[in-house]
This record gives sequence, structure tokens and C-alpha cells, in this order.
Amino acid sequence: MRKSTILLLLACITLNLAKAQQPEKPSSSEIFEAVQKLNFLGSVLYVAAHPDDENTRLIAYMANNVKARTAYLSLTRGDGGQNLIGPEIRELLGVIRTQELLAARRVDGGEQRFSRANDFGYSKHPDETMDIWDKDQVLSDVVLAIRQFKPDVIINRFDHRRAGRTHGHHTASALLSMEAFDLVNNPSSYPDQLNKTELWQPKRLFFNTGWWFYGSRENFEKADKSNMLSIDIGVYYPLKGLSNNELASIASSQHLCQGFGRPTTRGEQSEYIEFLKGEPLNGSSSVFEGIDTTWNRIKGGKAIGDILYEVENNFDFRNPASHLPKLMEAYQLLSKVEDKHWKSIKTKQLKSIIEACSGLYLEASASNNWATQGETVSVNIEALNRSDANMVLESFNMPNAVNVKKDMSLANNQKLNFQDVFTVKTDADETTPYWLKEKGSLGMYKAEERFIGKPETPRVYNVDFNLLINNTPITFTKPVVYRYSKPDKGELYKPFEIIPQVTSSITEQVFIFENSQQKDITVIVKAGKDNIEGEVTIKHPNDWNVYPNIQKVSLKNKGEEQTLVFTVIPPPNQSEGYLNPVVTVGDKTYDKKLVEIEYNHIPFQTVLLPNESKVVRLDIQKKGENIGYIQGAGDVVPESLQQIGYNVVTIDPKDINPELLSKLDAVVIGIRAYNTIDDLKFKQEQLFDFVKEGGNLIVQYNTSFRLKVDQLAPYDLKLSRSRVTDENAEVRLLDTNHPVLNYPNKITSKDFEGWTQERGLYFPDEWGDEFTPILSMNDKGESPKEGSLLVAKHGKGHYIYTGLSFFREFPAGVPGAYRLFANMLSIGKDNISTEKKLED
Repeated sequence: MRKSTILLLLACITLNLAKAQQPEKPSSSEIFEAVQKLNFLGSVLYVAAHPDDENTRLIAYMANNVKARTAYLSLTRGDGGQNLIGPEIRELLGVIRTQELLAARRVDGGEQRFSRANDFGYSKHPDETMDIWDKDQVLSDVVLAIRQFKPDVIINRFDHRRAGRTHGHHTASALLSMEAFDLVNNPSSYPDQLNKTELWQPKRLFFNTGWWFYGSRENFEKADKSNMLSIDIGVYYPLKGLSNNELASIASSQHLCQGFGRPTTRGEQSEYIEFLKGEPLNGSSSVFEGIDTTWNRIKGGKAIGDILYEVENNFDFRNPASHLPKLMEAYQLLSKVEDKHWKSIKTKQLKSIIEACSGLYLEASASNNWATQGETVSVNIEALNRSDANMVLESFNMPNAVNVKKDMSLANNQKLNFQDVFTVKTDADETTPYWLKEKGSLGMYKAEERFIGKPETPRVYNVDFNLLINNTPITFTKPVVYRYSKPDKGELYKPFEIIPQVTSSITEQVFIFENSQQKDITVIVKAGKDNIEGEVTIKHPNDWNVYPNIQKVSLKNKGEEQTLVFTVIPPPNQSEGYLNPVVTVGDKTYDKKLVEIEYNHIPFQTVLLPNESKVVRLDIQKKGENIGYIQGAGDVVPESLQQIGYNVVTIDPKDINPELLSKLDAVVIGIRAYNTIDDLKFKQEQLFDFVKEGGNLIVQYNTSFRLKVDQLAPYDLKLSRSRVTDENAEVRLLDTNHPVLNYPNKITSKDFEGWTQERGLYFPDEWGDEFTPILSMNDKGESPKEGSLLVAKHGKGHYIYTGLSFFREFPAGVPGAYRLFANMLSIGKDNISTEKKLED
């Protein structure tokens, strides 16, 4: 039964996330918990650097046990990480990880905030991090977050005293939090912020420490804990049927693109927080010592508290609607409170409780999930009261501010439906993540001042339902959504978006020309509205040619697509540049591509990005033809190898057998495949035998944590955490005569120019004498790292292990990365003409 309960909760959470924008439908237990939270006036802000850095155990504890308003400030959106579930990297990965954080907060009960900092990749020191981020801007964002959220307590995830010993972003987040703590109440610090917020001083600042910061559990046992507070985060919540650490595990498991799906845990478990700044604790076990967290905290709050504490103490689980008279009385008193901060927070919470207690269902569903500027949109309005409360729908305001009078009684369980329309403004902003509207820098995103700190772009198309409940006016605002169904999935929801009248996209982000032969490229044009007539041209570098110059496009129906084929002719010599499709309709031009991101665990996402594809004319030679690729975490390596003329077949590890391998010249293992694919441990010997018989096996980076195989290579090979994060770090060729640097392409230092984000990661630091290290590189001030590319002869073939970040360089069209990889695939193939053929 216990297992069934947890599985049911997991299923419900997954289902709700898959049905993005679905209205909340809280049970009596959830309403009661909301009342408990309503009656606690205290806040906690948790601070770290990335999505998945947050300690969901502590966030869940503060939000659900303490009942505090709890938020996580993640300085970045995790754009620089890897993606285990799909091909999205960089900006699009940041969109996914933003939504995974919001999904986690929906589970653990917290809120979410961000700064404008861009996750530019791994950094080894906070000084480097601060330089690339623009410290002043990020510090400003942290100060703003504290002034707006007004936490009584701040908890840092990382130690500000560990500079150079961990990720620079991690240490930087702690340093910025420490500094901001002393600035937020200073009127001279970022005074422009005081036009929209006010000074604030948190009571105290903690560091969420643990044994891992001390190197071992034994060291932590011996540590002085006199300045620490121990919290049992394994408490059990009968109303949820879950322990706090179970809830936290479910929240953490929302970070699926980072491979954080994990079993739930339960039972007593201690978390430690170390006091750093502010008013010390005087022997109390509460972080809120000395802070009034009752309604007495605010002027006029006592009378509200007297009402709401009674509701809490005598809550009617069978009939929550019985509390509506008292709740409406409290709502009236709350409207007169002078404290704007708590008035805003508690009004929002109280309105949600009133809505839930009355079984009130309000919805505005559009006829489609998108519209364009100037378009008229049909909306179905639904209003339903499922209680005996005296309720009247006075009117509703459409998104264009038109007030529609109704003055209709909302009798118990008698649904009202209306059809209405609104017209999208001709200058309406198109829907896209606000931080991607304008190109930022390596370290910082750009954002309009009104959006800074927000997790996502606020919905602007809403319907206001103006009601009378027990003769008291109250307004509920609902975003316009698109509600629909599929026979195999049931009822679904999508957000309502504004898109351009027409968008276009090229099917590939990068086109590699291995010689001077022309290639056909495909441009897909999509209509955002009916009756699109226009023409498409492609901007291109001067030394490239595209034919035809112009093509007509004609689309009758909204959502319809038309495929156009253009021929691209490269120059005779090595060159690179960009192709930019432009669609002209009337006197307007459109140059954006529409990216739609859809995964079951996060809401549907619409992203508008500049429509461009890189073209690269390479000076490249290759040997061998047939390549097998075993997918690991998401990457575009197979497509990239096809671009330079290889025949690539994706192999399911279950299907690996000697007959299949005999038809291949080389097998490439995708990034982190040995961390994620269980079946590989049963196929390793067959892969080694393939190498013995003359094949080449290229293994891209893995981590030593959770390796699925006991023997990664046919010879001794030990992975480490060594990496080179400077993409411009000098690369030294250790064995200039080695075939991998000479055949069929001569590799020089020029081939390591223009790399992006990093050189590589998780290099081996120990290997057998059979391996030859090819390259040496290091970040500034560090010792040389020689494990980025290791080649070993094994029988007739070659085993190659590489931590070089080809998965980042290929999508960026880095010429040298392609040339080097071609050499890796070609090694040992000189003077050998392969006759291997793959069956269709």
C-alpha cells in the first residue's frame, strides 16, 4: 500500500506537469496546508548558482514543516550544462532547466527566482566567474532579489571560503550573497532600485554545510558544530502520506535533463546550517528565533489572525466551504492593511484558499494555442461555483480591457459558459523567454528592468473574473490557455502564445562542405495566420552563392508549412559564415525561427530565436565509410559526421553483435553512454573484439561516478575530474609524428582556434603504457593535462578515449574539431580500401 501511495503521487505529479497550465484543483488536505501557510509570516531565501544545486530537502522542510514562504535564487539557468534527454544545449537547455526548477518548486512548495547571469560553463575560480558575469550586475540582481522577497533568513548552498577548490560559480554565489547581506539596507547601494522596492535587512545568514565540505563523514564528526544548527529533514507529513525527504526526492527528480531521476528516501536525516552573519541564535533550534511570524507582525494583523487561526484550528475537511464567511471577513480586513509587502503576499494566498474552498472553477480557453498581432481570438469563458456560497458573476474583463457585464448568480454546481473575442494589439510582444529577446554576452543575459529576477515571462493575456461572494467584491485573474484533448492522452493544456505572422527554419544548424560540391538545403516556412503570400530570400556570405535568389511562398491556413529547397555553392577554399532566411510579406520582413520544446515533465515552451545556420567549407579528407554510433546523452555528433560524408547508423546496444560490427569501419560511443546505458556492460567484450579485428572504437567523455562497466578500455584507464575550461587555452601537440595528427589531415595549432565554451572535461589522469597521449593543455596557473586524447593500438585496430568537447564544437561548426575527428575515425585506414556495406 505504501509503495502504491508513492507511485500514485509520482504519477499525479507527472500528469499535472504534462498538462501544462492546468488549473489547480486542491483537495481538502491541500487547502488546510495552505491555511497553515497563510498563518505563518516569515520567509527564507536559499541561494546557489545553478538548477539542481538547490537542497530540495531543506527547501521542502522550510516550506512544508516550518510553513515559511521559501524561495530559491539560482543565479543562472544552467545553460552551460549537458542534456541527457535531448539535443538542446546552451540557450534552449537553459529554457528546459528553468522549467525543471519551476516543476521542482511545484513539488516542494517553494518559489523560484533568477539573476541575469549566464552559465558560461565550468569555472575554476570565482574571480574568473565574476569577471565574465559582470559582478556588479549580478550583485545588483542579488540585492534586488533580497529587497523584493524580504527574507528573514538567507541560506547559502555553498561555502564562500572555498575559492579555487570547487566550481567558481558555486563560490561566487556564496560570496555575492555575503556581500549583498550587508548592502540591502544601505540606501547608497543600487539606489535606483528604491523606485520600485525598498530597503530590507535579513535577520541572519547561514551556510548549508555537510560532511562533503569536510572531505569525509569522519572529518565532519570531529568538526566543531557549536556554530551550527541541526535539522531533522526526515519528518513525516500525514496529510501528504510522505516524509519530507521523500517529497524532496520527487522534487529533485524533476531535473531529468541532468540525470537526477532517483529513488525516494525516508527516515531520520540531518541537515546542518552554519551561522555566518546577522543576529546569532541564542540556543534556539529555530532559524526564526526573535522574529514574530504571527499575524501580530503587521499593523492590523491581530484581527485577521484571530479569524484565520480559528479557521485553522477548526478546519472542516468534509466541507471547506463552511469557512467562506470567515475567509471573506479576513479578506476585507486584509484589504485595509498598510504593509504593502505582506498585504500582497497574503492576499494572493487567501484568494487561492477562498477559490479552493468554494470549489470555484474559472477558465478562459482560446480556440488555438497561438495568435498573431492584430488577430481576433475566440475565447470560451467558463465559471462554476461548487458550494452553497452566495456568489454573483458581476462581469469579466477580456485581455483587451473590455468589461463584459453579466450580473448573473453562480448557483451551486450550475455552470455558466460564454463565448467572447478579443483582438491582439498590432504591436503586441511576441512570446519568448524574456532573457532571449536580445542577444547578451558570454556571461550575462539582457533583460528589461521590469522582468529582472522573474523565472519566466509573465502572461499578459488574462481574463479578470469580477465576483461578489457574500456581497464582497473579489476578482480572480486567469491566464488565457488552450484546452484540448487527444484520444490517446485525454485532456491537455497549452499556454496561449503570440507568434509572428510567419516563421522559417533551416533544417540543420550547421552545414559542413567537405569539398566544393554544392548542397541542397531545406527551408521550412510556417504560417502563423491564414492567407500568407510572400517570398523567401537567404542572406549569405559574399564568397558563397545561393540559388534561386528568391522563392515564392503561399500558405492558405494557419499552422500550414511549406518546404523550399535552395542550392548552396561553397567557395573553392576554406571559409565559414552564416545563412539567414528572410521571409517578406507585404512591407514586413520576418527572420525568426519558432522552436517548440515539449517534454512530459515540463510545460510546453515556445521560443523565438534568430534564424541562422552556419556554413563551413572545410579543407578535410577522410578514410572509411561506415560508422556505428551508440547514443549517450543528447548530442548531434551522428548528424555532424554525416555532414562530412560518413554513412552513420545509430546502434541500439542490445543489437550489438559480431556480424553487425563486421560491417563497420568505426564505432563512436556517445557522451556519458557508459554512465547511462546498462546494456553496454554486456557488450564491452564484443566492442573490444571489434577493435582487435581492425575496427576503431572512439569513446567520448564519461564521468567516474556511476559507471556501468568495470573495464572502460582494453587497458588500464582511470577517469578523473580534470578539465580545461578555457576554450582558448594553448594546445600543445605531444607527438607530432603520430598518425592521428597527420592522416589524412595535418593537424596544427590552427585547428584549435575558434573552439567554444571549453576544451574538454573529465580527462583520464592515469592510463596504461599502451596508450599514447596526443595533446597537452591546461588552464592558467595549472599543471599540464595530457589525458584529453589517448590512442592505443589493440590488435589490428585502435581504441581512442577523448574528453575533448566535440559535442559542443560540432554544433558550433568548428573546422578543426571536424578535421581532428576525421583523423580519429581514419586512423589505421591508410592504404586500406574498405568494402564493408551496411544493409538497408
